[in-house]
Amino acid sequence: MRASNLTLLTDLYELTMMQGYFKNPSNQTVIFDVFYRENPCKGAYAITAGLEQMLDYIENLTFTDEDISYLRSLHLFEEDFLSYLRDFRFTGDIYAIPEGTVVFPHEPLVKVIAPIMEAQLVETAILNIINHQSLIATKASRVAYAARGDGIMEFGLRRAQGPDAGIYGARAAVIGGCIGTSNVLAGQMFDVPVLGTHAHSWIMSFPDEYTAFKTYARLYPNGCILLVDTYDVLKSGVPNAIRVFEEMRAEGIPLTRYGIRIDSGDLAYLSKEAYKMLAAAGFDDAVISASSDLDEYLINSLKTQDAKINSWGVGTRLITSADNPAFGGVYKLAAIKDEESQEFLPKIKVSESTEKVTNPGNKTIYRIYNKATGKIKADLICLVGETYDPSQDMILFDPIDTWKKTKVFGGTYTMRELLIPVIEKGKRVYSSPGVMELQKICSQELDTLWEESRRLINPHEVYVDLSQKLYDMKASLLEEMSSKSLNND
Repeated sequence: MRASNLTLLTDLYELTMMQGYFKNPSNQTVIFDVFYRENPCKGAYAITAGLEQMLDYIENLTFTDEDISYLRSLHLFEEDFLSYLRDFRFTGDIYAIPEGTVVFPHEPLVKVIAPIMEAQLVETAILNIINHQSLIATKASRVAYAARGDGIMEFGLRRAQGPDAGIYGARAAVIGGCIGTSNVLAGQMFDVPVLGTHAHSWIMSFPDEYTAFKTYARLYPNGCILLVDTYDVLKSGVPNAIRVFEEMRAEGIPLTRYGIRIDSGDLAYLSKEAYKMLAAAGFDDAVISASSDLDEYLINSLKTQDAKINSWGVGTRLITSADNPAFGGVYKLAAIKDEESQEFLPKIKVSESTEKVTNPGNKTIYRIYNKATGKIKADLICLVGETYDPSQDMILFDPIDTWKKTKVFGGTYTMRELLIPVIEKGKRVYSSPGVMELQKICSQELDTLWEESRRLINPHEVYVDLSQKLYDMKASLLEEMSSKSLNND
């Protein structure tokens, strides 16, 4: 699970295509784009994550003797191709949008420029890594938004789809806004806070609830969050917790981080009643934590009901992104380098579904900000080499409904290029920040969204436009494909 060599983490057809290119022989340099078509969870944005693990994968991409032996046993690959794989290394270039960045549909999150055999091999693993972590980071950002500043603890490890999903899901969740995780291995690997209380079994293993609470408080006086719903929240759990807190106070033990956790029942009602009881005893600053199959919608509902909860433990529905369990990122060929001119020739995938028609060519992305507010105005996908002057007026138009146009006046906006080089000639040139720094970056990124684009229900979509040059190239290729289709008829 922590192996550095993930070379065979690929679909079989990547290897059979590689052998086909090898035998052709044709290993022209190509460009592949990683992008997604629809925002997760019916939202208006996503958070990109997983770049660090993607770079680790690329750096360790090598076929071992064991790998070669296994491939030979499949009786699909010839010896000259297997011999080529023995010395295989990735030699191409990769550009990516840094982790923690707010992103939108159809934008290249990762751009791979490499000989086609190399670019083909890395497709599956790149999608696996980027899709998973981007999904969980996005979900976590929504949960954190719903909590309105309260701390969110990720504790979905036991419900994740396997150890890796739990480990890297926890990483992505912290990037997206969780204050910590219950996953100790993730804490060790990524230097993030680990948090937790105790289980119902702790209470049940003692003769009575009070003794269980008192024993726990003596062990962990600086982190005494007591689970109060093993028997009866209001008749037993909260009164026993208050009794322990009173004894701690009487003994002069500082009550630094202390409180209760409720894991079942009507969380709004129980938290309000529990708060009344705690406040009456002089513990109005106690943490009231809630768990129990929470997600952004339930947390938002509880906030609307003025529940007295100020800490949230979110597990299953976060670590699995239960309402939207797949990110949907794809890996599509965008250009092939002409050997004579050394220029990239654009390629396009045509579909009867407008959403599935790809954007061709060697592209980059500029983010356009409102200069006065710092909020995102729009994103512009354009061809590499196109330049813009923020002191000049700019016309943006919808690439589908082209009559929808917006004029951005010179001097009122700023621009930032999103794609940066992370691999050059097979070598890493980008150093990833630590996870807690990525969390800060993500928070800053989310602040560039208008509130209307962050709301959970029916959010306002951010415009992603094409430059005129890219739009014209796409239209020309579509016209060319249409003419060929008519002639074939």
